[in-house]
Amino acid sequence: MLDFVIFAVTFVVILIGAVLYLYPSSRQASGIPGLNPTEEKDGNLQDVVNKGSLHEFLVGLHDQFGPVASFWFGRRPVVSLGTVDQLRQHINPNKTMDSFETMLKSLLGYQSGWSAGATETVLRKKVYESAINTTLQNNFPLLQKLGEELVTKWQSFPESQHIPLCAHLLGLAMKTVTQLALGDRFANDTEVILFRKNHDAIWSEIGRGYLDGSMEKSSSRKGHYDSALAEMESVLKSVVKDIKGHGSGQSSLMDSLIQAKLSEKQVMEDAMVFTLSGCVITANLCIWAVHFLSTAKDVQEKLLKEFTEVLGDGPVTLEKIPELKYCQQILNETVRTAKLTPIAATLQEVEGKVDQHVIPKETLVIYALGVVLQDGDTWPLPYRFDPDRFREEDSRKSFSLLGFSGKQACPELRFAYTVATVLLSSLVRRLKLHGTDRQVVEARYELVATPKDDTWITVSSRK
Repeated sequence: MLDFVIFAVTFVVILIGAVLYLYPSSRQASGIPGLNPTEEKDGNLQDVVNKGSLHEFLVGLHDQFGPVASFWFGRRPVVSLGTVDQLRQHINPNKTMDSFETMLKSLLGYQSGWSAGATETVLRKKVYESAINTTLQNNFPLLQKLGEELVTKWQSFPESQHIPLCAHLLGLAMKTVTQLALGDRFANDTEVILFRKNHDAIWSEIGRGYLDGSMEKSSSRKGHYDSALAEMESVLKSVVKDIKGHGSGQSSLMDSLIQAKLSEKQVMEDAMVFTLSGCVITANLCIWAVHFLSTAKDVQEKLLKEFTEVLGDGPVTLEKIPELKYCQQILNETVRTAKLTPIAATLQEVEGKVDQHVIPKETLVIYALGVVLQDGDTWPLPYRFDPDRFREEDSRKSFSLLGFSGKQACPELRFAYTVATVLLSSLVRRLKLHGTDRQVVEARYELVATPKDDTWITVSSRK
């Protein structure tokens, strides 16, 4: 098989790997327009590698073959859907399993929705989402404190100093997620630094070598990953033990999961999923939002006006967040413009149909969200950062259909929206954001879109 050391594999690759494991012999021709296999054994894998990422491969695929297109992953056919209309025909609004959580758990070797019963899966998801909501409610002052600390730090910098967004906002996300999820033990910077070391080691290997065994071929990579995962699990188990014995010092996510009578193993697994994905999604939503605002002074001023009208001189509160409509539009447009999560996927459980195309049972279906989010028919001037587009009901409905808002949004993204709103409510009221000259920000499309290199801004005080 191809060596994917050069290829940052997305979450869909994890899903494909699991499908190959569960259904190894299927090779049904779909009759859907698309690429023939480049190689008998590997299908179109080399084509994906040549494009640099699965997202970039799908952009070219849909440009060539239209909104419903197919390719081959190994010996399996894959169908990709690239417009809102096609996704609307395929998405099941009653589907309860979170594919993101399911695949991450599968890769980590935890029990996923595939192996659990439908009722258990629904109940487990409700417990998880309720625990996150409770954690936000009980720890909102801590969110405010961490955001204010960062803004105060930025305000102390001279106006000429360039601020690296990725470094600072990943640090904020790490502090926020660990303290809210695991308790005040992680108010200690040493604990956060150790957590980040293991987090980075695990996240960098997520999906890499899952199909071709490239990690297994490298004893150093495998050892590094296994050591980081074991150490992270050990830390999480020790947190569970501490909370059961003495409490967390605050109402953390772990507290809520334990109170829900989940087993120690289930608590550890849910905490692992939340801390791994929550840090990356929160950090990159904040990074892209601040970057886009630094390039759009009119949007900054309009957001400042909303904060002043809704909040006055007071801090943002959880109850006031729903009133911040323009801030919500900015975050929606950030997700859309950055293509924050460019890929989703599902397994075709029964034979289905999109337009005139029949999709056979057990076909892997990719939702090419990065393609859909840049579709000019749905989003006029799609490459322009324009939060006002979400004033239109059609745009909001399309966005919700794609799983980025409303009930279909993953809980980690809803958490990230709250953190970003708290940060912006302090940042925009105290500082003006300025982009740097001649900076070209390019994205790396993995499980979550992130800047290839650090992104820089400068700030100046409003007072």
